Amino acid sequence: MKTLFQEEQKFTQWWLWLILSVIAIIPVYGIYQQIIQGEVFGDKPMSDKGLIVLAICSLGILLLFWLFTLKTEINSNEIQIKFFPLVKRVVEWKDVKSAELLNYGFVGGWGIRLFTKYGTVYNIKGNIGLALELKNGKKLLVGTQKMEELKEVVGYVFKLES
Repeated sequence: MKTLFQEEQKFTQWWLWLILSVIAIIPVYGIYQQIIQGEVFGDKPMSDKGLIVLAICSLGILLLFWLFTLKTEINSNEIQIKFFPLVKRVVEWKDVKSAELLNYGFVGGWGIRLFTKYGTVYNIKGNIGLALELKNGKKLLVGTQKMEELKEVVGYVFKLES
């Protein structure tokens, strides 16, 4: 099946990476100061093991955000949504009641949002997305940075369905 639309998004917000980097660097610096140099890190120092666990967890969160990727692929039969490494969802066009490109504003953050007025929202950045209402009553929305291209593809696919 020929792919009509393809988009891959990653977290590229500079301020997000600044926050995550600072969160990851603090315990690593604590390990350096407390374990390597032998000085106490802070007024109420954490145990060495606790500091190591905190550093591993904060670096793990940094790595997870680096891995997060939202891929959207559309062909004349289906929409594939992959929020790596968490979700892979396939929606067949025959199950779609309506599709609309819209400005969804702020839905409580980025990532995967549940229980919004748009149903499940998959987004990485921005506030433009493809809102789908399925024939079974469920809703979902996938964010996009390619609104015009996606608008053409959705119009084309719905003409094929008619």
